[in-house]
Amino acid sequence: MVKKFAGAQIIVFFFIILISYSTVQNPFSVNYIDGLKEEAVTASKVSDPLFEEIKKESKKYEEKPIDAVVDKVWKAIPGYNGIEVDLEKSYEKMKQQGYFEKQKLVFKEVEPEIHLDDLPPAPIYKGNPEKPMVTLLVNVAWGNEQLPELLKIMNEQQVKSTYFLDGSWVKNNPKLAKMIVEEGHEIGNHAYSHPDMKRLSAARIKEELEKTNDVIYATLEVTPKWFAPPSGSYRQEVVEIADAMNMHTILWSVDTIDWRKPEPQAMVENVLGKVHPGAMILMHPTSSTAAGLEQLIIGLKAKGYQIGTVSHLMDESRLSFGVTLD
Repeated sequence: MVKKFAGAQIIVFFFIILISYSTVQNPFSVNYIDGLKEEAVTASKVSDPLFEEIKKESKKYEEKPIDAVVDKVWKAIPGYNGIEVDLEKSYEKMKQQGYFEKQKLVFKEVEPEIHLDDLPPAPIYKGNPEKPMVTLLVNVAWGNEQLPELLKIMNEQQVKSTYFLDGSWVKNNPKLAKMIVEEGHEIGNHAYSHPDMKRLSAARIKEELEKTNDVIYATLEVTPKWFAPPSGSYRQEVVEIADAMNMHTILWSVDTIDWRKPEPQAMVENVLGKVHPGAMILMHPTSSTAAGLEQLIIGLKAKGYQIGTVSHLMDESRLSFGVTLD
């Protein structure tokens, strides 16, 4: 009986060895042969002068990614993707013709190591200065009569913006708030009662932000991820409380000063003279903005800027690869 049991163990042992050999070491197995083919193809590609030329030329077009940083002056600045040549895809596009052609280079984006969310809580005044985009910040706590005109112009110009809504305004004007969302614009938090946030206690700061988020979600089913303090008034604790609620604090780098009701043409010229890549342009639903918005948008586009929401501006993705194949 003992001999039979020992014999069975030996059979099982050899069976396991046979399976292992056939799946891992068997030179006739499909996986093994496919592996050899792949290695041969890789070796052939690497030794191909065309691949080497693509690799050499690719260095001319590389742009390193830019990490997000907290600047001494501008505070938090988002990162920006770099670019590099995708060697594999570029080779695939050229190997049939057998020679290098720079117009057939394929590029890919490279993410930075440090992202906006990796930074300690800090306010944001502008986007990355390498990104040819600007955003229009529309703070809404009044100006109902001008809102339809702003929305109409943005729709005609195919522009999406971020509207920062006062919580009490949303409560009293749910139809207008819904109109903004229906037009495809982004919604931000602008506190509940337009207070001086810098002077509030921590409990009151939290209350202002929470009440606004609650009414915005109840009305629009949207949870803001950006907070714009009324009148730009804040202290570091305000930024930290907003951050704990998963919101970044947004300020601006260019101001229309439209609340002073400037002459529209002068307002537009002033903004266009100060605009820069990554600019965040502050405005309100005033008569000056309504009268000058179309001209402002046309002027921004003429300068080569795309116009997007705060989220789009803060995103690290590139609008274009920005390389010239000379």
